[in-house]
Amino acid sequence: MFFFKKLPSITTKELEEMLPKKPMIIDVREPQEFSGGHIPTAKNIPLKKINSYQIKEPVYIICQSGMRSKQAVKTLRAKGMDAVNVKGGMMSWAGKVRGGKL
Repeated sequence: MFFFKKLPSITTKELEEMLPKKPMIIDVREPQEFSGGHIPTAKNIPLKKINSYQIKEPVYIICQSGMRSKQAVKTLRAKGMDAVNVKGGMMSWAGKVRGGKL
């Protein structure tokens, strides 16, 4: 019996390389954190609202450090959605950002 299932994850570098393909990115940080700087194509859905979210395509979940995004991925995958955690979160992001400085 497995107590810990490994969540599908990618690095911020892998996500950055995928940007030309326009992947669906959800940032689960709070709105004030999101406005402080986020990936230009990311959509902000705070963690506390992720349970009501429905999606049919693969989605990449990011937060500040990777902890909230793991929780969001667990929630979405339990509902049968194809969700992938972005390891290291915005703290590891080296690509372009929209909004304030991180």
